[in-house]
Formats: sequence, structure tokens, C-alpha cells
Amino acid sequence: MLKPKIVIPQQFIHEQPIHHGEEFGVLCWNTQKLTETPDFQRVLAGVLASYPCLFLLFQEAKLTTKNDWLLPQWSYAIAPNMQTRRSVYGVLTASQYAFTEAHTRLSRKREGMFATHKSYMLSYHALAEGGSLLVVNVHAMNFVRANQFSQEIEFIKEEILGHRGPLIVAGDFNVWSRQRRLRLLQFCRSVGLRQAIMVDPHHIKTYRQHPLDFIFYRDLSLQGTSAIDTSKVSDHNPLYARFKL
Repeated sequence: MLKPKIVIPQQFIHEQPIHHGEEFGVLCWNTQKLTETPDFQRVLAGVLASYPCLFLLFQEAKLTTKNDWLLPQWSYAIAPNMQTRRSVYGVLTASQYAFTEAHTRLSRKREGMFATHKSYMLSYHALAEGGSLLVVNVHAMNFVRANQFSQEIEFIKEEILGHRGPLIVAGDFNVWSRQRRLRLLQFCRSVGLRQAIMVDPHHIKTYRQHPLDFIFYRDLSLQGTSAIDTSKVSDHNPLYARFKL
């Protein structure tokens, strides 16, 4: 596995802005690098039939470098943290709303066990009445000391402090200790984020009794949530939240 050096895979085919009063679903899922497998595609189709979404936020997504992604009706961009000759891996944000900007970021530090980076994506989506929704798709650092984890979270905070308007920050935050969880909560308070509390929280991936996956939001109305049991395809289950602008 190597630090990515290729052009970022992306596809932008939508022009639709988000209108005031409109509802949309968000699916957040660490896919364990299974995005291109038939089993994952089948389960994803079933989830989307039951939980309609206009945003997909995947962590540990895998995309073959010479292939289009297997949901061609979506606009998407991937922020790679690793690459091989055939594939890239990272966080992938997909939407059926227009992307106005998509910014990929690598963690400053590498994880000690595998000497790899983590990545995150900042994407902006136009609002019909002006301004934009900022969506931050995060796979946070693992296998590093708590102070290094805090530094990486602080870098994300610096990127979003200037945004005025609705905000979603979601992903696998690897908060498997009390120190990490407290640092994440401090980050959320500092930028005005609220947690989307999941129905059926026992389906959320945990480590050392700490949940790892979260959806946070600001300046949106939360309409419903669910942690969805799909244990057959990934070691994480997807989180679903429905918002109203």
C-alpha cells in the first residue's frame, strides 16, 4: 500500500441544488473495502430501497482505477489514503445533488502499525436560496496517541470554522477511548454540531464499548435516524439520518 499519487477519481453529473424545506437522507458506512463486491452492491441496493438517500458517505471505499463506480447515477468524489496498481482506497462522498467543490485531505501523521495515512473529504453542495451545505466525510486516525488524534481533529476544525451555513460531519472517528471521545465532543461543541442519535444503537460498531461511527449536523432539522443491521457484508453497520433543510 502506498501514498496515493494518482488523479482523484470523481464524477460530477448533477446540477440540482438543495431547496429550503427539502428532505434528504444520508447514509454513513465504513464499507471495509467491499464496495465493488456483488454482496455489498446487493445489500446496498436493499438498504437504499428502504432508506432513500441523496448522500452516501463511505469510509474504506475501494474503487478500481480503470473502472467507473458501480452506481453510475451518482455524482461522487473519493479522497484516497492508499493505492495499489489496480485500486484506490479512501473516503467516498456520493450525492444526487450538485457538487460545487470537493476537497481531498490526507492526515498529516501516519498510523504507526501500517505507516499509512487516513483521509477525509470536504464537499460543498449548493443551496437554491444561496450559500452551501458543507459535508465532511471523515475516517479518523487510528493506532496513534491521543494527542496526535487531537491534532488531526483540530486540522478539520480549522477547515470548517469559516463555513456559514448547514454542516454535516460524519464517518468512522475511531473514538475507542474516553480521551478520544471527549476530544471529539469538544470539537463538536466548538463548531456548533449536534449528534444524530441513532435508533437501535446496539447495531453501531463499537470497540472497548465505545461507538466508532457518528453523524453530526448543524443548521438542519433532524427527521429520523436508524443504525441498520447489515452484518453480513462489513464489520460496521451503516448509519442513516434524514434531514430537512
